[in-house]
Amino acid sequence: MTLETNGTPKEIGPYEIERRIGAGGMGTVYLGRHKESGKQAAVKVLPSSLAREPGFVERFTREIESLRKLKNPHVVELYEDGVSDETYYYAMEYVEGETVTDRIRREKRLPWEDVIQYAIQICSALKAAHNAGIIHRDLKPSNLLVATDGMLKLTDFGVAQLFATNKLTATGGIIGTAEYMSPEQAQGKRTNKQSDLYSLGAVMYTMICGRPPFVGKTTLDLVQKHRYGQFDKPSRYVPDIPQWLEDIVCKLLSKKPEDRFPDAYVLSLRLQEVLKRIERAGSEETAAGLPIEDEPEPAEDSEVSLMRTTATAGARGSSTAGGPGQGTLMRDLMKMEIERANQETVLPSIFNNTWFLVGCLVFLIIGGILWFQDPADSTDMDSLTAGNSESIRLLELARHYQRLGDVIRAEKTLEALLVLIKDDEQYKGEHRRAKLHLERLRKDRAERLETFLKPLLERAQQLLQTEDEEKREAAQAQAHQILTSITTLYRGDRLATDYVKQAEAMMNHPEEK
Repeated sequence: MTLETNGTPKEIGPYEIERRIGAGGMGTVYLGRHKESGKQAAVKVLPSSLAREPGFVERFTREIESLRKLKNPHVVELYEDGVSDETYYYAMEYVEGETVTDRIRREKRLPWEDVIQYAIQICSALKAAHNAGIIHRDLKPSNLLVATDGMLKLTDFGVAQLFATNKLTATGGIIGTAEYMSPEQAQGKRTNKQSDLYSLGAVMYTMICGRPPFVGKTTLDLVQKHRYGQFDKPSRYVPDIPQWLEDIVCKLLSKKPEDRFPDAYVLSLRLQEVLKRIERAGSEETAAGLPIEDEPEPAEDSEVSLMRTTATAGARGSSTAGGPGQGTLMRDLMKMEIERANQETVLPSIFNNTWFLVGCLVFLIIGGILWFQDPADSTDMDSLTAGNSESIRLLELARHYQRLGDVIRAEKTLEALLVLIKDDEQYKGEHRRAKLHLERLRKDRAERLETFLKPLLERAQQLLQTEDEEKREAAQAQAHQILTSITTLYRGDRLATDYVKQAEAMMNHPEEK
């Protein structure tokens, strides 16, 4: 392997090396181009110094085997591997973009909406890995690559554990990055799927708050805090974080693995529910118009559902994949609570009591209503009012006008707020949410105006075109009343401008209609 003056190799295997793009605990990564196909690739090399150390070649080979097992749009694809001049290497998909670490350094804190999108994509990658018998064990922002189109990919399986095959270190050991390490991993215990979910919780916390859940001067200090310490809730740093998202992050950071989510797929469903509630914010959709149950199609595999969801999230920044609906989740939560109580109590016969079951049914109905409640009226507003800023108060005021049915006043409040906090970094989050809420209000109202006014204008036009002489005068009078009412009610409303102009034109030139 010939080296440039700066130490960068000229070529590795069939790849001509262009430049160094990164380095990790298991080697250096270069940008290379295949000599024959011209295809770009990220070429990872195990340094010769590490190759001579016991176990490192095995770990490097294990990373290759991990990637070979995985086929998922959110995991970097392995192209090939080999040995060139006694140098171990493998070539993988090159992602044009940046790491999550790069974005955090640039923006300090990421919008919680983006964090949800990223987390759903990470869940897809983790589900694929866990299904293949692989625990990543080193999930952190620098191992998450974000392409220019928003697609996120998980990389660096250098410390991954294949629990479906023979272990290289049967006794375990503390391997990973301290800031994102699960308590059981910090103790050197065997890791599992929930260990990766803890790390994902720490990554989400870092993206939301701009800092890890625990900080310390030494690795030992961090390890002890993961095992015994209590982190500050995200709302301390981001007052406007929705309560239901904060609950998810806190659950992921539970000390005991069994207190976290059971797997990445279940977590993805909860995150998708968060997105659905965000999408419904500002609309007039109510529980009465929604089905109580929204079970997934039995023929569809959960992996297909999750991959479709995350692919959509990466491509256009939104996600509405199938999965248990709100009513189903409420039912399952009730079921789990009852099962847990049955296990803990010496009187399981209580749960066969008819009146107790009736009480549960009432609780389920009330819970379902609260679950379906517009997030603008519940947890979202609870989290917004946690802040003390005037901008958050005005956001709440706009929501209040909306609940009263005064949508135009709500729009004007949001428009004025956007003018006041424009280009002010400290109100970046409030500006984004106010803009999003205003866009949704306008979209919903535009749809309602079209549904209401378009048929009225068509009716007026039909009346003006009445040919029966005996009925024409009465028909034209009725048409004039309709058109006058439209102009009276909607003159000055920008969203209704076209309808008002059409009504005025029909009144001024009825013979042309």
